Parts: sequence; structure tokens; C-alpha cells
Amino acid sequence: MPQEATLEQPQSIGELIKELLDERRQVWLAYSELGGMKPFTPGLPLESSLRGFCQILIDYISLGHFGLYRRVTNDAEVRANAAEIADAIYPGIAEATDAAMAFNDKYEHTPSERLCDELAEDLSRLGERLALRGELEDRLIASLAG
Repeated sequence: MPQEATLEQPQSIGELIKELLDERRQVWLAYSELGGMKPFTPGLPLESSLRGFCQILIDYISLGHFGLYRRVTNDAEVRANAAEIADAIYPGIAEATDAAMAFNDKYEHTPSERLCDELAEDLSRLGERLALRGELEDRLIASLAG
């Protein structure tokens, strides 16, 4: 049997949406857990929570940016309206992606005392970007369903 035949079929748009919404929920759970650790102090509990949060954050951002968004813009069977909305919301999606990547780059390793002092503000700014991203994704998802 050729190797190509053993590869998994691409996910349907519905499966991508379901996975994206599940990952978004996981991001917010990890975000809340992390935010509940204020005041932030260096140590194993914070390091573990930050690592977990950064991992699910990158998974979520990647799935939305490189999974659902790319699928909508490249799939000929997707409604034209959804593709137009995808193009319109892309700047907001890209901004949230950049913010998430910057947060990950800053906090993926053990935070120093200085970084702990900045974490609350950085987490708040990231939360605002993620909330906007969720609204944009919901617009795209609604266009796919409607």
C-alpha cells in the first residue's frame, strides 16, 4: 500500500471548528488558573502553569491561524461570504497570533523575578487580544454555519 493511502483524511470544517472551540475553552481555563496565582512568585507551581498555558496557547493559535483560517481561504467549497469574512478579520487574527507568540517567547522558560513583576500586565493584555480573537472567530464560524 502506498504511504499516501495511509495518511489521515483532512478534517472537515465542522471538525476543525469543534477542535478550535475546545482548544479555546482549554486556553481560557489555563488562563484563569494562571491568573488565580497572583501575586506571581517564581517557583514550580508558576513555572508549571506557565508552561501548560503557553503550550495550549500555541496549539490554539496554530489551529485557528493555520487550520481553520487557512482552510476557509483555500477551500473552493467554502461559501464566498465566509472567505470574505476571513479576509476581513485576518488583521485581528494576525494581531492576536503575534501577541500570543510574543507572550510565549517571553514566558516559555522559567520566569525571573523581573518577569513575574510584568506577568500580570502581560497576561491582561494577552487576554484582551484573545477575547477579540474569539469574537472574530465566532463571526467566521457563524458565516460557515449560515
